[in-house]
Amino acid sequence: MQQRQNNALSWQLMEDDRFFTTPDDFSRWAEGRKQLRLEYFYREQRKRTGLLMEGDTPVGGQWNYDHDNREPIKAALSFPALPQHGQDSVTKEALHDAAHYFDDHMGSMETFNLPVTRRQALVDLHHFIEHGLADFGRYQDAISDSAPFLYHSRLSAAMNIGLLSPVEVCEAAEAHYHAGKAPINAVEGFIRQILGWREYVRGLYWTQMPGYKQKNQLGFTRELPAFYWDADTDMRCLQRAIQMTIDNSYANHIQRLMVTGNFALLCGIKPEALCDWYLAVYADASEWVELPNTLGMVLHADGGLMGSKPYCASGKYIDKMSDHCQHCRYSPKEITGPKACPFNSLYWHFLETNAEQLNRNPRMKLIYGSLSRMKEEKREAIRQQAEQFLAKLPTSEGYGQPAHTQGYSHQETRS
Repeated sequence: MQQRQNNALSWQLMEDDRFFTTPDDFSRWAEGRKQLRLEYFYREQRKRTGLLMEGDTPVGGQWNYDHDNREPIKAALSFPALPQHGQDSVTKEALHDAAHYFDDHMGSMETFNLPVTRRQALVDLHHFIEHGLADFGRYQDAISDSAPFLYHSRLSAAMNIGLLSPVEVCEAAEAHYHAGKAPINAVEGFIRQILGWREYVRGLYWTQMPGYKQKNQLGFTRELPAFYWDADTDMRCLQRAIQMTIDNSYANHIQRLMVTGNFALLCGIKPEALCDWYLAVYADASEWVELPNTLGMVLHADGGLMGSKPYCASGKYIDKMSDHCQHCRYSPKEITGPKACPFNSLYWHFLETNAEQLNRNPRMKLIYGSLSRMKEEKREAIRQQAEQFLAKLPTSEGYGQPAHTQGYSHQETRS
């Protein structure tokens, strides 16, 4: 807590109690470090809080269980139905006003089911712990063509506005593990999202701002595609991710990173355009969490401060982790031609276009080796395929964009 006093007014600045750490805590941790990697920050937070710890040793003997948490979608899976929250007069009036005054904005009122009271948030927490947590880990990176929530908690918005504390959420998950009702890979993966990632991106934001917002390391200049506002695209994975966003103001982290985000990265969408979109459409997108995730994690625009390499992938990744491709007119197995998945040619085009900045990255060595061995005829065909696609890509400048953001720059909308 800080106190200030002068002749006109005295005031107190209180620490935000919706987090495990303060910006000063993160600043002290970051001081003198060449790389601000999540893993090291996360381990310190585990030791400090005692969550999933046995003395100085992590429960189970490992700090994280990512290798157990990458199972793709399966047809036989049955996902838990969400609790349906009743709407009191205040909620109904707020929804009515939103529909009346912002009728031109992206989104749907008919499917609104977010918790707006402490009691509703606790219902959602209990439901996730009992029905979602056990399977959250292994399927946390899976994507479904029909189910928007899978085994995810959908608790981030409630924590961001203070209806739930991150401490009680993590402690509830830990208790479920100790009761033998959820495996360690699920519980550790969930707690890492809150104790690790949520705290990390907030600390990064406050230590790097205001200059962080202006970073564009790869020099991207393309405007946001128009279909990000209305889901009018024949690329099935993008259409479903955006439509689910329209319906629920929600998409899981892999849809954001590896579908809408990956596509924006491969197309070279300028950071301010994509950041404005994420901030506008997701209920949990406060700038402190949206900006580092989008600018740093998705677009690699901070030059590797957050991630050691860009999170780029071809259509093969989406085909592996989802059931989208069987419903799509494009084939993830083809790189060129009328049926080729656009992600494939865009992937190689992105690597080629940004080779000067990326090919010295040790984690990119193998893929650039594959590119260098590719025959020139094939590279030229891929290049033409990608450039023809990009030339026809409709952008959202002056189209489909909510009226309150049209004509505004990144700095103007969130300064």
